[in-house]
Amino acid sequence: MNLLKFPVFISSLILYFTTQGLIADDLNQTQENFSAKVVKIYSYNYLKYLPKNYDGKTQFPLLLFLHGAGERGSNLEKVAVHGPPKLIKQGKQFPFIVISPQCPKGSRWDPDALNAMLDQIIKSHAVDETRIYCTGLSMGGFGTWALGSSNPNRFAAFAPICGGGVDRTAFLSFEMAKKPVWVFHGDADSVVPLEESERMVKALKRRGGKPKFTVYKGVNHDSWTETYNNPKLYEWFLSHKK
Repeated sequence: MNLLKFPVFISSLILYFTTQGLIADDLNQTQENFSAKVVKIYSYNYLKYLPKNYDGKTQFPLLLFLHGAGERGSNLEKVAVHGPPKLIKQGKQFPFIVISPQCPKGSRWDPDALNAMLDQIIKSHAVDETRIYCTGLSMGGFGTWALGSSNPNRFAAFAPICGGGVDRTAFLSFEMAKKPVWVFHGDADSVVPLEESERMVKALKRRGGKPKFTVYKGVNHDSWTETYNNPKLYEWFLSHKK
């Protein structure tokens, strides 16, 4: 796996204030106007895995993996403690380009930053844009829901694990309704309650979606080990394209 850094640069912050004069009927107040252009800076280090037969010409599917809160920081080795990067480190080969970014300490996954990172990776790699997939665990499960709600048309399928969504995500999740979604959660999860995933699944179904929902009996927060060790997950991803 390669260790890489992704920056998005800020261009400017422009503020405008204008005074349009006194209100005709109110000598104590003036009409004012405010507008601003705000551009954020994002920076992700990430692990990149290329399939063994990747030659830069033949297009490959891309799998985006979002880690949980415990792997945030600046040490990329932490990203490889769970999920696909862990399996890759152990020698497993995948038929995907696998991108595993690291969320900075104290931050959460930002859909705008992730989309910008994917833009850059797609420009510089042979990516089959009809087969881009997203999965994540815990905080990364929340990130998967948020990314899917903000830009569902980029992806062919989603697999959020022990995640959930804020009210805004639940409201927007109808945009994911036509996408294949496979949700995983343990029914004994004491960190992220099962109800979080149940609420999102219900939101999709209300909007006509048909998500798959796997609930592990007696499993606490670690519902990702069994999920990522299951070859059927990757077969399911590859069975879907836009």
